[in-house]
Amino acid sequence: MTKSISYFICAIFLFISSCNNSSKKSEQTIPEQEKKLRDQVTQYPDSTVVTENLIQYFRENGNYDQALFETDIAIKKDSLNDRFQDIKATLYFENGDTLQAVQCFEKAIYINPKIEYIISLGSLYAEIKNPRALILADALLSAKGSNAEIQAIFIKGLYFSYTGEKQKAINYFNKCLEIDYRNMMAYREKAICLFDLNQYELALDVMKNAVKIQNTFDEGYYWMGRCYEKLDKRKEAIENYQLALQIDPNYIEAKDALRRCGIN
Repeated sequence: MTKSISYFICAIFLFISSCNNSSKKSEQTIPEQEKKLRDQVTQYPDSTVVTENLIQYFRENGNYDQALFETDIAIKKDSLNDRFQDIKATLYFENGDTLQAVQCFEKAIYINPKIEYIISLGSLYAEIKNPRALILADALLSAKGSNAEIQAIFIKGLYFSYTGEKQKAINYFNKCLEIDYRNMMAYREKAICLFDLNQYELALDVMKNAVKIQNTFDEGYYWMGRCYEKLDKRKEAIENYQLALQIDPNYIEAKDALRRCGIN
């Protein structure tokens, strides 16, 4: 056997050995929790619960691409499962893709028009300034037994806020608070409208009321900080941004605001 052939054969063996080692290494690097969940999916392929658990695992770890991939596999197995369309919509929304989220909620409603899907879709329509938000809100108000009056009114408020009709939006958020004075989202959106209208003192008062009712409302402190910053009260602004971060250490906007105030 010539040296060149010998070297060639050795190279092949080294390549095969390298591939095998790489494969073993890849298997070893799979987290134990993921491996356990995948084994459950293999063992119970028709169980939606174990599939949801696997998707949730990737979601909690911020791996939205893989979570969406696993959801698509589930949908291919059962194209009429509205629950997986709902999950897919939520994943897209959390990952910043509102338009894809809208499409998935539309599919979920087509399969099964649940009230919660309609509320979610209505809110997203409002965010993208789609007047269908008002149609869905009226449908919720007229649906017998839906118990979704406050959600329908909130959707209308959101729509008018996003389309620039701030005072009309405030009126709807006030209606929400008349129904339930503990509705933190209505406080937040009302304050944002006032903030956008440069009415910082009024916005601050709204958020002060909110945190009196729920002192763990991180967004309340954040928006109080924004108001104080606009009112040139830097010390108070910093204190409220820090309070927001005490409640939610991952509050990115609050971290950015502190950096803007010169606090690292």
